[in-house]
Formats: sequence, structure tokens, C-alpha cells
Amino acid sequence: MLLALDTATERLHVALVQGGATGVRDLPGGPQASAQLLPALSALLGEAGLAWADVDAVAFGSGPGAFTGLRTACSVTQGLALGLDLPVIPLDTLMAVAEDARQRAAPEALSGRTLWVLQDARMDELYVAAFTWDGERWHTAEGPALWPVSEPLRRWAATEADAVSAPRLCGNALLQCAGAFDGLPEGLALPGGAQAMPSGQALAALAQRAWADGMAVDAALALPRYVRDKVAQTTQERTQSRAAERATAP
Repeated sequence: MLLALDTATERLHVALVQGGATGVRDLPGGPQASAQLLPALSALLGEAGLAWADVDAVAFGSGPGAFTGLRTACSVTQGLALGLDLPVIPLDTLMAVAEDARQRAAPEALSGRTLWVLQDARMDELYVAAFTWDGERWHTAEGPALWPVSEPLRRWAATEADAVSAPRLCGNALLQCAGAFDGLPEGLALPGGAQAMPSGQALAALAQRAWADGMAVDAALALPRYVRDKVAQTTQERTQSRAAERATAP
């Protein structure tokens, strides 16, 4: 019986996995995540008629994502794991977005394709990673990185959407940074991929695979995955960044 949680985005996603049954919650995150996380997990347990002592492991989205959100996920996960003497399962938040996109799409949509996850990182930047699906599990093709928001257009503007080697794209940046993708072939976006998120169902699927693969670790390893050293820009840096974007825009 697994609990799974992610607070790396503006939404709070939690899941309870018990055999073939999964209970989920999708709640406001951000500043509210720390106050709502434990009550949400308690509610899932209560609805299933279970107690904290029934939990076998706690899975958590390790990021990349919002700094405060990652700290919340890690601290709550460590507290639960240490208090209940449980192992933890670190999950890649961007892989959870990929899994949610896969669950939304037709089975053939990912056939032989690399799926790029593009999440809004603010400050004119994106959290990015690429994954491939072998029919049973995900494999990391490109690890999590931080890109300038102009990078997708630079890479893929000349790509033919129907080419066998063409990537597929998903993630909230397709909506929240929509202007940055003007000029990309429409066929690169996975159907429904702009709405993909690290949902409870996606976290549950990843947690179950990781548990089956023996990926649970000690609670001390419930650590955030950062790809950005700075969490804010000065006003001057933001102005310079926008000026540079305009100067290099096609």
C-alpha cells in the first residue's frame, strides 16, 4: 500500500495505491500545499478504511519544480517515513507529467517517439526532460535541465511534424508560455499534452512500477532535484533577459 504526493507545481497531487485500486486528490498547491498535504493524505486513508500503520512506502515528486513546493514534499515525506519507519520512493516530477500525457493520449501517439516535457519554470525559463516509452515503462532520454524559453523554437522550428524522428511535446509551458511556441509545427504537441500534470493517477502508476523494481530507498534520501541555482532574478537581470530575447527573435 503506497502513498504518493507531488507539490512541485501550482497544484497539489496525492494518491493512495492499494492493490489495483487508486484514490487521488487534486487540490490548490503553492502556499497552500503545506497546510493541505497531510489532511489530504489522511482523508484518502480514511476513505479506504486504512491507518497510517498500513502504509508500505511513501513516494514523492522530487522535482524539478518550485523551490518551496519541493521542500514541502521532501520534508513531509521524510517526516512520515521516519515516524512510521518506512522507505521512500523518489519520483521524477517531469516523468509524472509524461505519464499523465501518455494516459490522456491514444496508445499509438507515442509509438517510437521521444516525448519532451516542457514545464514553465518562470523567469523566462523552462524545466525540460525527454523520455521514451517501451510499452511498459519510461526511460530517460534527456535528464532534467533548465532551458531559456526560446530554446524549443530554436531546436524544432524547422522540424517536420510527421517525420519519424520528430519529437512529441507536452507540459504546461505549451499553454503558460504559448507565445514562445509560435512557429513550431502544430503536430509536435501531443494531443491533450498541454493539460498534462503530475496527477495522482500518474504518480500512482510510477510509484507502483518503482516499488516493483525495488527502487525504494532510505528516508534520508528524500531529497529535492534542483536544476536551477538561482530562484529569482533581479529587475535588471529580467530586463536584460527580455532585451536579449527580442534581439535574437526571428
